[in-house]
Amino acid sequence: MTNEEDRRKQHRHRHKQRVLRGIDDELAADFDAATRQAGSDRSTVTRQLWEWYVGRPAAHLPERPGADDL
Repeated sequence: MTNEEDRRKQHRHRHKQRVLRGIDDELAADFDAATRQAGSDRSTVTRQLWEWYVGRPAAHLPERPGADDL
């Protein structure tokens, strides 16, 4: 059995995690499906949205799959 510090090390992420509250399970599942359909993932699309929203240079809105693709 591992001690508490070893257990924490096993679950560390490469980047600091940010948590979004108030997102229901259905919206999260739909978002995951849409990002996969667009050939991306939730973290990448979220980062692109944040960069666009704060006006970072060269930031753009991520491509969105069409309604027929979902």
